[in-house]
Amino acid sequence: MEELKYIYFIGIGGIGMSAIARYYHQKGYDVSGYDRTPSELTHALETEGIRVHYTDDKAFVPADKEHTLVIYTPAIPKDMGELVFVQENGYKVVKRSMALGEIARGQHCLAISGTHGKTTTSTLLSHIFHCASDGASAFLGGISKNYDTNLLVSSNPVIVAEADEFDRSFLQLYPEIAVITAMDADHLDIYGDKSHVVEAFKSFASQVSGSLVVKKGLDIAPGDTRAKVLTYSYDDASADFYASSLKVDDCGYFTFDLHYPQGVLRDCTVGIPGWVNVENAVAASAVALIFGLNPQAVRSALATFSGVKRRFDIHLNTPKCSYIDDYAHHPNEISTALSTMRDIFPHRRLTAVFQPHLYTRTRDFAADFAKALSSVDKLILLDIYPAREEPIEGVTSEIIFDKVTIADKVLLKKEQLMEYLENEPIDALITFGAGNIDRFVEPITEMLRKRV
Repeated sequence: MEELKYIYFIGIGGIGMSAIARYYHQKGYDVSGYDRTPSELTHALETEGIRVHYTDDKAFVPADKEHTLVIYTPAIPKDMGELVFVQENGYKVVKRSMALGEIARGQHCLAISGTHGKTTTSTLLSHIFHCASDGASAFLGGISKNYDTNLLVSSNPVIVAEADEFDRSFLQLYPEIAVITAMDADHLDIYGDKSHVVEAFKSFASQVSGSLVVKKGLDIAPGDTRAKVLTYSYDDASADFYASSLKVDDCGYFTFDLHYPQGVLRDCTVGIPGWVNVENAVAASAVALIFGLNPQAVRSALATFSGVKRRFDIHLNTPKCSYIDDYAHHPNEISTALSTMRDIFPHRRLTAVFQPHLYTRTRDFAADFAKALSSVDKLILLDIYPAREEPIEGVTSEIIFDKVTIADKVLLKKEQLMEYLENEPIDALITFGAGNIDRFVEPITEMLRKRV
């Protein structure tokens, strides 16, 4: 990288892209880039001194191609003007995953993979290293609430990476220790079917050199990897790492004993509520303990974890009204979040707002979305957020809506949401989606605060 001066990002506002942009900016490179629309994240980048523009214009690309590296996200359309320009004019152009793989080379790489759970688990692992050791550099798929960033930089040669299966990006990583949290059917526009998803995870497993921590029950066998395979579970005592003596308080916070091959950590707590976060804590702790961190320091770190923005993110919690926002955009993620809501608020009327993400995902999982969402008391379903996709004939939110079995449901455009909620009695509310539904979090919170 010594010969480079400029790092240019196409799609700089993405959560993974922005972490790498911040990394190169902190390393002293001249960093700039394009994104389609302004956001809270692009505003933060600009505040930090990174130039961002919002029009597809090759004039913004650094002219010094010999000393410029262009990094792009596969979510960008292949015919996007700036991308075509750099590809046809001799620039060094790499995908985000290749850039992350290059950064990780030569360090102790700890990678968290899985079709869900990886963001919270990787952020928690980063927090454990920050509290219990000399730290780690971390590239996260969400904003840590402890540090208000998706990037942590440390002089300690340890990197925590969220290993993303989209576009097989995680195959650019060769971890020393890795976790696989789930291998559900997802990104079927890339993989076609679940068997190819599992095949990609097995390829990822084959690249792990030291220890591979797999959620109990997943189809990963010792023959799939040269690494030592260990299992983890929420409460299955046949796993190598698991929780027992689980107790939950009225707000959903758990106390538990954490079992690991060398012993038991008594009376652990996680600083965020929900049974799923006990499971995430078991996985993150497994990596930290395998790496050799002090068990009591790991236990202390779990208690001070504040979570990740948009991952079961509690914005209001009173006896009269509670509001949680979550990034969930896969049926299993929604089911898990709703199960957690029911555990925490067993006697409350639960209203969910869901914005489907991608036409292909809506088409492929319409029945599963409907089944998951039918467990709420009231459903507000929004139009599909298309992201990188063009419309598919016959695929709208209605194909989910028509299959939802509860009677109390409504289909809205997102522009109608706030006016509708103004007149809606809210007891416990959760908003779901990976699109731009996050733009409503602050106004919804402010509106509900006025009621309590």
